[in-house]
Amino acid sequence: MSSGGIRVCLVGATGLVGRAVMEAAVGHDHVRIIGVARREAELPRGARMELLVGEPIDWPALIAASSADVLVCALGTTMKEAGSVEAFRAVDHDLVRFAAEAARAAGIPHVILVSSVGAARASRNLYLAVKGETEDAVAKLGFRRLDILRPGLLRGRRSPPRPLEFAGQIAAPLVDILILHGRLRRFRSISARHLARSILSLAREKAQGRFVHENDSLRRFARKGGD
Repeated sequence: MSSGGIRVCLVGATGLVGRAVMEAAVGHDHVRIIGVARREAELPRGARMELLVGEPIDWPALIAASSADVLVCALGTTMKEAGSVEAFRAVDHDLVRFAAEAARAAGIPHVILVSSVGAARASRNLYLAVKGETEDAVAKLGFRRLDILRPGLLRGRRSPPRPLEFAGQIAAPLVDILILHGRLRRFRSISARHLARSILSLAREKAQGRFVHENDSLRRFARKGGD
């Protein structure tokens, strides 16, 4: 850990989760966020951070320049946004792996990867299969600690908005309470704000190994992250 606190390199800083992490870090003087993104973004008021902007080909140099203790990878898209299977895979697998490889080369020992509930290489669902394959690819890089986050539906305001997902967010709290119990609890929705708190909490963890976090674990770390 750096003498000035934890330095977190945040890849995917302009997305829903990335913005939530930046906002959650405000007021936490022990955390320094260094965002990496393709475009400029407005930083939260009071943010103690910087944003490094460049094309993905430049990201290894930017990730190395962050001198981070932890890489948080919040990259992700949808099939509809990507426009094709190939374009979707290029972001959710290839670009994620590229960023993780850059972190490994830069000597960053800890990676926090935002994936999805149900992710599994053998899944019949293409989205979940790619997510599972990505998890396995990052795990093979041999980080001292790897936290894989598998949230359910993420609640929060996206830019640009996703109409179908917005409708799901409205219904999600009721579905969580009435239907998603027992083994189905892992599919419960979670706000981007709570997920961000989980990420900041996990960034302080020191145990070595590979850890998978679903809804209950994410909420537990979110409570710790609010301290």
